[in-house]
Amino acid sequence: MINKDQLYIDGKWQPASQGTIDVVNPFTEATIAKIPAGSPQEVDHAVLSARAAFESWAGQPVAARVALLEKVRQGLEARQEEIAQLITAEVGMPLKMSKRIQASLPLMVLESFCKLAMSYPFESSIANSNIYKEPVGVVACITPWNYPLHQIVAKVAPALLVGCCVVLKPSEVAPLTAFLLAEVIDAAGFPPGVFNLVTGEGATIGEVLVRHDEIDMTSFTGSVVAGKRVAALSAEEVKRVTLELGGKSASVILDDADLAKAVKGTVNGCLLNSGQTCSALTRMLVPESHYDEAVTLAVDLCQAFKPGDPMADDTRLGPLVSAAQRERVRNFIRTGVKEGAELLCGGPDAPAGLARGYFVQPTILGKVTADMTIAQSEIFGPVLSIMTYRTEADAIKIANDSRYGLSGAVWSGSNERAMKVAKEMRTGQVDINGGAFNLLAPFGGFKQSGYGRELGEYGFEEFMEVKSVQC
Repeated sequence: MINKDQLYIDGKWQPASQGTIDVVNPFTEATIAKIPAGSPQEVDHAVLSARAAFESWAGQPVAARVALLEKVRQGLEARQEEIAQLITAEVGMPLKMSKRIQASLPLMVLESFCKLAMSYPFESSIANSNIYKEPVGVVACITPWNYPLHQIVAKVAPALLVGCCVVLKPSEVAPLTAFLLAEVIDAAGFPPGVFNLVTGEGATIGEVLVRHDEIDMTSFTGSVVAGKRVAALSAEEVKRVTLELGGKSASVILDDADLAKAVKGTVNGCLLNSGQTCSALTRMLVPESHYDEAVTLAVDLCQAFKPGDPMADDTRLGPLVSAAQRERVRNFIRTGVKEGAELLCGGPDAPAGLARGYFVQPTILGKVTADMTIAQSEIFGPVLSIMTYRTEADAIKIANDSRYGLSGAVWSGSNERAMKVAKEMRTGQVDINGGAFNLLAPFGGFKQSGYGRELGEYGFEEFMEVKSVQC
């Protein structure tokens, strides 16, 4: 049992004043940790500490801020194994994947931001104007549970590097690496108040944080419902806000694509982290004439995703993060079948031999139409919908028939043809024929997937105000 009874505020660990929140292992269903349920008074203390530190921190040379963040990177690198173990225990991602993604990706993101900061043009000129990019101020970073440390680093690192001070509220479902990060920051020797950690539930502590008069901006990743609330609260005081709210991404397989490669890439992109990925490729669009072959390929691939103990080497699919999430996903599967989708594999029942743990079978639903609930809702579980189309224009129309627009994919034997389709998709990023994730490219969405961008220079710019001085 891990007992966290302190919050990190004003450069030191301070005893929490009220109750605790249980952190549950989704495989064993046992409580593995207790964290503080922060109070409004502790939020106030954290925000005021950040405000007091802001002027001095913003005035530091960029190189000095980079040097401290580099110490953080080194500290996280030294604890990679611990990070992977913690995230597997609280989220359920198989350990071998946690090592490769959950523990490694934050280090790469942090390194990319540190390098970028040293060359980023914080000052420029246009004719007789000097242009200055200045830190927005005190930032509330509210992060989700599915990629807990990565989502924290993607917000906290650029905010600190450009000169903002931060109050972090991680998801109470998977908060343990936030405490680890605070330990690393403390050891690195940051000035008091520059980074603060408070924990608690979003509906209480999160709202207090967003509403606080001394918060200049909120960077939020989570559900559409919660994001709308953050936006509404921020609008009351005309505060800056960035939102990343999920997706329902389409993988468009054109008739000249390498079908086996395209289906494999789509299934892998759907089932990563048991489908608990905002950019998951959850809608596979195939030509009507290729449907049967695509189904055979997809089912064979899906059945290779063995659910089980996430600590075991041969497990490819861990549990979902909570009992509530498990039931939500199972209900979506039932609704899909009820509305006429064809259950091709998986289903709402527990996987054989896994009565314990928040498991959902890897599931494929075929003959899905755009008016079905499963075609429109973000399921956030290991569920793939296969949809058919007749023409390229039809495929683009189906892909864009969503309130979301976060990610997507196009597969074709012609890059030129794939690029044409990608440009017509109303989504924040598109991968062509399995294009690799780019840490320097902007990440964010259209429509109800939110607004604002993370990563690279775009991630910097969200945390800055622009000033022009005319001479």
